[in-house]
Amino acid sequence: MTDTSTPRVRAVLADDERLMREQLRGRLTEVWPELDIVAEAKNGLEAVELVREHKPDLVFLDIRMPGLTGVDAARQIAQLPEDDDWLVPEIVFITAYDQYAVEAFEQGVADYVLKPAERERLTVTVARIKKRLAQREDAEEAPASATAAAPLQQLLHKLSSQMNPGGKPSYLQWIQASVGQAIQMIPVEDVLFFISDEKYTRVQTAKLEALIRKPIKELVDELDPELFWQIHRSTLVNARAIDGITRDFRGRQLVGVRGLTEKLEVSRSYTHLFKGM
Repeated sequence: MTDTSTPRVRAVLADDERLMREQLRGRLTEVWPELDIVAEAKNGLEAVELVREHKPDLVFLDIRMPGLTGVDAARQIAQLPEDDDWLVPEIVFITAYDQYAVEAFEQGVADYVLKPAERERLTVTVARIKKRLAQREDAEEAPASATAAAPLQQLLHKLSSQMNPGGKPSYLQWIQASVGQAIQMIPVEDVLFFISDEKYTRVQTAKLEALIRKPIKELVDELDPELFWQIHRSTLVNARAIDGITRDFRGRQLVGVRGLTEKLEVSRSYTHLFKGM
């Protein structure tokens, strides 16, 4: 008799090698029979579209795929809009290279599977994923804490630099923004947060408010992820400017920013950043 009390975890699997997809699917069936693999992708672009369509809880991404790498696909997936019934999925990278796996493991915001997928290691991965999925639910009930975990974008930047040695990213140092009728150059380190609406992104410093046309999904890749953390699909906050975490009457986490009375909402996909470890 099938237990229907607990919703089944749904997954998308992406690898450009058919045999690797079949091998991983088979191993997952052995170690996690309750898992539903709802779709399979042959490349990164397909993976993003299938995640958009199926809204899974979990996605397995081959770290090296033609057209769009697993890292690039993870970036796009992380920017997909969430809703009341769906959060950005947990990510497991599939890789043949230990150096990528070590980074993912140490960051604690994604897991990994080495090719070919071995039963013992996959069992460890499954246990970690189940724990993180459970923590998502707990994070909505537990008191907010200012203890922050490493954001996903930090891991993705580090993986990108590993995949392109010598191609160390050059982060934005200045923001050219409109202040009234004037254009002003703002040092990035002075920005407290960026927050977007449909047309503009607001740039807030301690002394001024300015507007730019660059969306958050582009800024995520251009700003130093050690300095700016994404806490919402539309919000990046300067980690050094975070003054504390509170909750509103609806239970939503709110980030206080040093020197300002305004609070920034943390979306459900990012509540884990401020959960005590």
